[in-house]
Amino acid sequence: MDNQLLGAAAENHAAAYLKKKGYRILKQNYRYLKAEVDLIVQIRKTVVIVEVKARTSDYFARPESAVTAKKIKLLVLAANKFIEDYNLDVDVRFDIMAMIYSNRKWTIEHIEDAFYSFEG
Repeated sequence: MDNQLLGAAAENHAAAYLKKKGYRILKQNYRYLKAEVDLIVQIRKTVVIVEVKARTSDYFARPESAVTAKKIKLLVLAANKFIEDYNLDVDVRFDIMAMIYSNRKWTIEHIEDAFYSFEG
């Protein structure tokens, strides 16, 4: 599976996983300037900005290790814009979905409050 297909499949699988856990999907692939947010979901009064990272193996590195300082900065920028555009009064949390697709099945690690959170 190529990286683009793997990423799209991971995002869809992550969205389904989160829905089962009671999250409401607000946006998928939200773009602002150079930032792209894979998923924006909500649970109760918290909007969660979700970065999905997928690999076919964690042999060389865990998927979440690919979330760089630059990516975090872009995610925060996009989150602020989304909250502002929709005039939301919510808490915001940043999660990472670290996903490995191997032997035709997904292994998922949902890392809540992965790197930054603030109150809106």
